[in-house]
Amino acid sequence: MKLASFRAGNKASYGVQRGELLCEPGDEFLGRYPDLRAAIAADALPELEASATGATHAVDTVQFLPLIPQPDKLLCVGVNYRPHIEEMGREIPDHPVVFVRFPGSQVGHKQPVIRPKVSEQFDFEGELAIVIGKNARHVSRSDALDYIAGYCCFMDGSVRDWQKHTMQFTPGKNFDKSGSMGPWLVTRDEVTEPSALTLTTRVNGVVMQRGRVADLVFDIASLVEYCSVFTELLPGDVIATGTPGGVGAARSPQVWLKAGDLVEVDIPGVGLLGCPVANE
Repeated sequence: MKLASFRAGNKASYGVQRGELLCEPGDEFLGRYPDLRAAIAADALPELEASATGATHAVDTVQFLPLIPQPDKLLCVGVNYRPHIEEMGREIPDHPVVFVRFPGSQVGHKQPVIRPKVSEQFDFEGELAIVIGKNARHVSRSDALDYIAGYCCFMDGSVRDWQKHTMQFTPGKNFDKSGSMGPWLVTRDEVTEPSALTLTTRVNGVVMQRGRVADLVFDIASLVEYCSVFTELLPGDVIATGTPGGVGAARSPQVWLKAGDLVEVDIPGVGLLGCPVANE
């Protein structure tokens, strides 16, 4: 099942993707679970498909919203693909490099990501993200995948000079509307082996990144295990798993995003996330 959060007219909602249509839940279901995060928290996804009997919208007529409205936590993992570690001149870390993004730093599919006026070093990072399906604390690696509701594409837009102001990544990763996630939450049952997934990032149709999830230093189960030790993961929390090699900062000459560009994160079996770039 593929699920999306979107705005149709003046109403924010969510629904099931059926071909070129998005089908909202019926009024009774929406009354109980007003957004996708609430449906995940109530373990209501198994009944959502049959309950998608409400308003129907053509996919190309809605405004996609960030997939999970106001997640409690949006955790990102840096330097987690071996080729990216090598191109950035770093050592393989002993533990996952975890930083936080704020919900306001994200937009939905087809919505513009914003290059801030204080920097020209706006970089692209295509990633696979996971969405947590139930409360997780001190989860073992062997059980970790059972706590995942589904998967989505993620664009971790990075303002490199601000990222490098100090050893902390936070400023460069949290400019308003600098990243994106979506278009779909693909439920876990449709991705039987996440390590077999591949990821491609394109800028204006040109391939910039290619990677295999199998190349992660810390795989998805290890990330859930690790993060669940230092914080309780809640339904709707997002973990972005890292980016492959090929980022703009590591190229010669360097490649920075500019207004008018189109960034696409393509993960077959999960989705194709497209983000136009605009200036602040």
